[in-house]
Amino acid sequence: MAPNTIVDVIGRTPAVWLDRMVAARGLEGRILAKLDYLNPGFSKKDRAALGIVEAAEAEGVLRPGQTVVELTSGNMGTGLAIVCGARGYPFVAVMSRGNSPERARMMAALGAEVVLVDQCPASVPGEVSGADLERVEAEARRLAEARGAFRADQFRHPGNADAHYRTTGPELWADSDCTLTAFADFAGSGGTYAGTMRALRARNRALRGYVVEPEGAAVLAGCAAARPGHPIQGGGYAMSDLALLHGAPVDGYMAVSGETARATARALAREEGIFAGFSAGANLAAAFELLGGPERGGRIAIVICDSGLKYLSTDLWP
Repeated sequence: MAPNTIVDVIGRTPAVWLDRMVAARGLEGRILAKLDYLNPGFSKKDRAALGIVEAAEAEGVLRPGQTVVELTSGNMGTGLAIVCGARGYPFVAVMSRGNSPERARMMAALGAEVVLVDQCPASVPGEVSGADLERVEAEARRLAEARGAFRADQFRHPGNADAHYRTTGPELWADSDCTLTAFADFAGSGGTYAGTMRALRARNRALRGYVVEPEGAAVLAGCAAARPGHPIQGGGYAMSDLALLHGAPVDGYMAVSGETARATARALAREEGIFAGFSAGANLAAAFELLGGPERGGRIAIVICDSGLKYLSTDLWP
């Protein structure tokens, strides 16, 4: 029987083993890629958007017809535009002008009101810093208060991580035939990592988790933010305290440069036909490094976070 709405097809994305890429690099082990760019909004954030809205409805803090406001790099905003449109909530997306314009156009096409916030004077277009995100956060708070809106608050709302605990983690375990030994994920809000790791660790107590950050902004690993500007949109904001990561099992931290993430995303498209964004490239680069080191011979899961279509105006694609 066909689903009733587009929301009903969020999640349950396919996963593929990247054996050819692993073999071509002379590595031992396997990498399982979860193709979350095949969600309706072309990203993993569809899961979190649905999780937050459903939790808010269940708690009674989101009233019928109430406006929803959230800050976004574009992916959460797209997911919320889809979910809110299906559930009858007006949605306002607040995004930095440093993010690719494709994202704003997609959200607007899906019915969202898109508010763009200027970057800080020293910021580089295409590289959203923590200071830029603070400006977006301030505007999101202002709009939520002015409009009596529900604030989705993806960096703090437990519905974000819970969505991945209920769906992404169990799906990955089943996709791998219960053979995974590690999981690595680029940290944005931290929700994907925290929820997925909790689910995987419940199934294999020995499974190891690695948080991926941009080189030069690996503050979660305890390093100074020497180079907070980087092209990996959607995360790596040099925020040293992510609420959703509190209590999440972390066995190690990986740092990936923007150049390496870019080159790996291009290789993923060329060698496997998987057209993904910067953060997927960072995840895969980290998995390659792990197979060459502490996870040699293991089976590592990663998430293909979003579609390369969202970066056509950037230098990801020459």
